[in-house]
Amino acid sequence: MAAKTKQLAHLFDATQCISCGACILACSQTNFPEMMNRNIPGTNLPASNIKVYRSETNRPVNLLVQCQQCENAPCVKTCPFGANYYDENGLVRNDPSKCVGCNYCIASCPYDARWSHPDSGLPVKCISEGCMKLIQDGQQPACVQACPAEARLFGDVLDPKSEISQKIASCRTELLMPNKGTKPNFYVVVSK
Repeated sequence: MAAKTKQLAHLFDATQCISCGACILACSQTNFPEMMNRNIPGTNLPASNIKVYRSETNRPVNLLVQCQQCENAPCVKTCPFGANYYDENGLVRNDPSKCVGCNYCIASCPYDARWSHPDSGLPVKCISEGCMKLIQDGQQPACVQACPAEARLFGDVLDPKSEISQKIASCRTELLMPNKGTKPNFYVVVSK
């Protein structure tokens, strides 16, 4: 197996977030516009949500929880049909043509970052098709573009010159639930 040359990742700066929800709205509009005016109880919409989290210093912070783009993703390992996979950028993806909607991937995600689309019954998550198109067009995901507080970054953490790598190097970051062994690629800035 060839050495990985790229790993796209998210960074969420909890010290900058103003909890406005612009990222959540942008995610919904870009990836799930058909869900915008529907209220479906029990559905974790959209693919990301702001939750209160206690950091290692026991300080409560608002935290955007979404797919962690894990290097050791339980959703990839538990899928009996090979529908979940890693793409060339290290992102966890789902191939709907192979997916039968068993939702093992939803049950296996320790971050509660996947949900079953009420129309198709298939699992969905961050980064969905709308944001994948943005990335393929050389743009940032919708949540990053929409953030008025500049609390979001997305980029290649294997490139030491990338903005995300430089921010990780210059700030104190935490990974969510590192004890789960998933090797998440979602960095949370907890102090500068």
